[in-house]
Amino acid sequence: MANLKDLKNRISSVKSTRKITKAMQMVAAAKLRRAQEAAESARPYAEQFGQVMGGLAKAVGNSETAPLLLRGTGSDQTHLLVVMTAEKGLCGGFNTNIVKKAQARIRELESEGKTIKILTVGKKGRAVLKRAYSHYLLDDHIDLSEVKSVGYGNAQEIAQDVLNRFDGGEFDVATIFYGAFENTMTQTPTAQQIIPAKFDVEEEADGASTNYEYEPSEEAILADLLPRGVATQIFAALLENAASEQGARMTAMDNATRNAGDMIDNLTIEFNRTRQAVITNELIEIISGAEAL
Repeated sequence: MANLKDLKNRISSVKSTRKITKAMQMVAAAKLRRAQEAAESARPYAEQFGQVMGGLAKAVGNSETAPLLLRGTGSDQTHLLVVMTAEKGLCGGFNTNIVKKAQARIRELESEGKTIKILTVGKKGRAVLKRAYSHYLLDDHIDLSEVKSVGYGNAQEIAQDVLNRFDGGEFDVATIFYGAFENTMTQTPTAQQIIPAKFDVEEEADGASTNYEYEPSEEAILADLLPRGVATQIFAALLENAASEQGARMTAMDNATRNAGDMIDNLTIEFNRTRQAVITNELIEIISGAEAL
């Protein structure tokens, strides 16, 4: 049985921890509001951009005149996996779930005999992948630890790195992994292919298709917009990741605060019982000594 001093120290320690987790929860809640607004504001633009690009891609098809970013290299032997996680921990299973999604894809590609390369964005994902897949990891790593708020410039930096590697013939297919934000309780690990470009084009409600005339040609427009499309997809993923991270951290810290409260209650009960036992033993000793006299 722990003595009273040890129990008192433990209660004091857990109370201090509860103050920290509560403060972190409140900070995450404030950051979540801004990150969620940014992610939700970017979705309509990204979706409409994808629709326009999808219409152009459908018109061009996979002809030889189509841009390389659309038709691809003609091979899918080498895959680049861009794993985007947080720079910090204490956000529940957010980072772990994204890494597990990437690991499942790695195992699938390994079984098919594909060549794999991994580019990481975020320290937490790289730390986990380094232990098992260090031979796949690229030396370059996108560090956003000094970035207070993710901007389009950060997405352009990542996109330019990926595009330079593609132009250099380092890979055939590129896929990004990130956490899609749904709500504070749910963040869905998502894999999205960005090279060659893939677009989901919605059919018109009446079943009829609308024909557009483009000036210049569809190929010329796609050649200019496809690199921007890669940056747009990465930017949207970064915003989703930022919102998901804060949502997961807020939930994790809320659970930690509740658990700390439960632990304090249990320790307080144990403290009171121990104190009562000590008092009872002292009374018994006093009574026994009095009777002995």
